[in-house]
Amino acid sequence: MQLNFLPQNANPTPTPENRSKKNPRTANSTKESASRYSKLKATLERDLIAKGQWCEIDTTAVSNAPCNLSYVDLFSGAGGLSLGAQQSGLRKALSLEIDPDASDTIRRNFPHSPHLEMPIEEVSPEILHQTLKGHQVNIVFGGPPCGGFSVAGLRNPQDPRNRLFQEYIRLVEHIKPDYVVMENVPGILSIDHGKVKDEILRQFAQIGYPDMSIRILEAAALGAPQLRTRAIFIANRHQLPNPYPQEFLTRPNYRSIESAIDDLKSVPRHGLPNHEWTRHSPKFEALIAQVPPGGSLYQTFRDAFKRQYQGVPSMAIKENHGGCHIHYELNRVLSAREMARLQTFPDDFIFSGRFKRVYWQIGNAVPCLMAYHIALAIRCQLEKTGF
Repeated sequence: MQLNFLPQNANPTPTPENRSKKNPRTANSTKESASRYSKLKATLERDLIAKGQWCEIDTTAVSNAPCNLSYVDLFSGAGGLSLGAQQSGLRKALSLEIDPDASDTIRRNFPHSPHLEMPIEEVSPEILHQTLKGHQVNIVFGGPPCGGFSVAGLRNPQDPRNRLFQEYIRLVEHIKPDYVVMENVPGILSIDHGKVKDEILRQFAQIGYPDMSIRILEAAALGAPQLRTRAIFIANRHQLPNPYPQEFLTRPNYRSIESAIDDLKSVPRHGLPNHEWTRHSPKFEALIAQVPPGGSLYQTFRDAFKRQYQGVPSMAIKENHGGCHIHYELNRVLSAREMARLQTFPDDFIFSGRFKRVYWQIGNAVPCLMAYHIALAIRCQLEKTGF
């Protein structure tokens, strides 16, 4: 599997022609997405810089040649984090996922590494030892389910999904990696007045990972053709600054949605693996045709059947129970392969299951390119310090 996150003939940035054709609301879409968490991001950076808890790495200058450093991916989903880490040269030692379709996707695309398909609560120290064969793990990645944290959800502090991070911490304590990385939606930082965030930091400190840092990263600033903001928790057990990738693109230079998927407009259904989308009746297609860029078919569920803008990165793609985003030009929803492109999965990464389950897997993934740069930053720090 080659490191080719965008089609080779794609223009990575919007052309002057594209910029001139933007809908007046297009620029606002980029601005609004980038500024939603700007105040929180600035606060985090101001507080943590003072403590010296993190540093930035120019990951564009870090080698991605294969190396002996290894990682474990918990709550792996379809493998966005795993693929990005593997593309950075790291060796996958283990992944864990409860969903059968996502597990089939993992086994299909990572055939040479162990995968556990089971609830994280049932993973015992004995299972870990047997699977890892006593080998040292350098990094543990994980994205506990975020349904209870998301601003799109109910943000219920008692949602049982909000406590799965405790199981993540339990396994980290047994694995004892050099670094631990946990990603989630930025909403995790404010839910229950910050108590969830504080509890995460407290529990990591208890198991030997003090001075955990939190930064908000934007996938588009790391080269993805999609606006997708994530809260990234990083800690280590060596009292070192926690490395983060230096964002190398600014809003005027973000990659546009069409740079990733415009070549698929003329590709027929099933012309590529997973290039499949929900079939629309002529009546429904006529309704979609009336939806302007940034508009939605429905007033209540405004993120379902919402038309993408052209000339800027895509809005964060989601599965939305079949109500996926509408193509910026065509009167249909995005195909699963188009969504995978926006999540920077290469075309030879094949998803298992019925296509609506494929939508779910892709919509819940971490952009591979974001994971790639996070992994490179940590790899650089590990190689520099000799751990």
